[in-house]
Amino acid sequence: MARVFVYGTLKKGHPNYQHMIDGTHGRAKFQGRGRTVEKYPLVIAGKYNIPFLLNIPGTGHHVTGEIYSVDDQMLQFLDEFEGCPDMYQRSPVRIVVVEWEGKSRAPEERPAVNSIMECFVYSTTTYQPEWIKLPYYDNYDSLGNHGLHYVLRESRD
Repeated sequence: MARVFVYGTLKKGHPNYQHMIDGTHGRAKFQGRGRTVEKYPLVIAGKYNIPFLLNIPGTGHHVTGEIYSVDDQMLQFLDEFEGCPDMYQRSPVRIVVVEWEGKSRAPEERPAVNSIMECFVYSTTTYQPEWIKLPYYDNYDSLGNHGLHYVLRESRD
């Protein structure tokens, strides 16, 4: 099982969360919440208001999100879903554990709050130059007061 950190529409309560839980694309098990050790610019961009984590470490905010354990089938699905490697690139990023719900047989396997773990994150180096000038967020909310409502894939032209 691989660990994946999601910060956008795949989080609980967001438009693409059903892909994480429906089981048709493999297994994903919610483990906890975290935030990036390094700061990154999280922007909402494009005509469909998609959240993008720009791969510019040291700029922006410590981004919050959710940590999942995923099997190989789900990891492959996420690569395809995220348009990897063209739109997003999957890379390991250090994440601080904020809250851990994952169950493990041995207590010593449970990461402590504020411990650091490595998770795969889908970020992008293939962004439009003007995206750097967009507002940076520390937490994505598809219905946030930013007024930039995410457009589902099936509703796109």
